[in-house]
Amino acid sequence: MKTSLRMDREKAKELLSEVELTATAQNSAEVRQRVVRLLNQVPTYNWVGIYLVKGNDLRLAAWAGPAPTVHTTIPIGKGVCGWAAKSGRTEIVSDVSKDSRYLECFSNTKSEIVIPIRFEGKVVGEIDIDSDELNAHSSVDREFLEAVAAKIARHCVA
Repeated sequence: MKTSLRMDREKAKELLSEVELTATAQNSAEVRQRVVRLLNQVPTYNWVGIYLVKGNDLRLAAWAGPAPTVHTTIPIGKGVCGWAAKSGRTEIVSDVSKDSRYLECFSNTKSEIVIPIRFEGKVVGEIDIDSDELNAHSSVDREFLEAVAAKIARHCVA
């Protein structure tokens, strides 16, 4: 993988400013859709989705990427996404072929990062990002995406 494709602190800072500006809008559905489009511009973020917690499930609320996923509803606790929602912890999977929790959406996905979105201490959603590169997500991605999740949290309350 080319090092220049990975998220660096400067790119993260620039994108976070754009997310902050986007999050000032009133229409939550619009905010979520704009944010997934912004994130999908990162070269290693091949598919980006925001899921919202609805009862015992995660429901896809916005996405950007080359194709839709068949996983529009995921039970909490199932797959990497469901596990992140249940545990409340960010999950980084460097090689999805080696993680039995992984629910395949696209045959070209090689790694994934899932970031819980919290509002008033409760997980209300998550950001799910697939990459076509192995080991695509670093601590910079984690810090950046956790900051994004905090900025958009009020727009993710079901």
